[in-house]
Amino acid sequence: MIKLKSKEDIDILKEGGKRNAEILRLLAGMVRPGLSTLDLEQAAAQLLEEQGDKSATLGYTPAGARRPYPANLCVSINEEIVHGIPNEDPKILKEGDIVTIDLSMVHKGLFTDSALTVAVGEIDEGSRKLVTATRTALEKGIARALPGKRMGDISEAIQDHAEAAGFNVAEDLAGHGVGFALHEDPFVPNEGKAGQGPLLKPGMVIAIEPMLCAGKGAIKVLKDGYTIVTKDSSRSAHFEHTVAITETGNIILTS
Repeated sequence: MIKLKSKEDIDILKEGGKRNAEILRLLAGMVRPGLSTLDLEQAAAQLLEEQGDKSATLGYTPAGARRPYPANLCVSINEEIVHGIPNEDPKILKEGDIVTIDLSMVHKGLFTDSALTVAVGEIDEGSRKLVTATRTALEKGIARALPGKRMGDISEAIQDHAEAAGFNVAEDLAGHGVGFALHEDPFVPNEGKAGQGPLLKPGMVIAIEPMLCAGKGAIKVLKDGYTIVTKDSSRSAHFEHTVAITETGNIILTS
């Protein structure tokens, strides 16, 4: 069931979203060759503590998982699409990598979710195009997140842009409702048809998150139970914002 948020809820989510965005900005600014994923995890833990907020992922057990997620952040490198664990077998970032930093956090009891993909030093042209196309796909999806539209309008905008840019969306991965919990209804697919799916109504809060792959988009889960990678080892990028639907348009809460 889709749970609408009140103006007061959205005001709190806006506060939390700004805090989420600021932590991501600071973490992205740290990214350089030689940095470890553990460094990012430890910095996130410290920043959350300083703000008086909490990670939404640390200790969270999603449906079907065999154990709780063990970190404050998800950090995914190159072919890792989402849910890379930064503090188990930490990895060192290398020149030419692309790294996705995904932060889900709780502020005053309400949840926001945001992600971005960052270049590590100088990256090749193909990776640059992938990152740019994924960021733009998010912008295209948000532009369709309007009252009276359907979820499929968002999905089609993301898919159309991805394919026009020469990329594919990651299969079976999508955005979601957010706010009262980390994952709520509705499902927010990255592919679909305009005019289909749930009606977008004022008070809906959704995490829109295109995940684009340089290869075919088929995925697999690694033995850690969380990290999702491309089957063909092609690179992937991921951008995400928490967005509130309003009477007149939308608000990007994690901007």
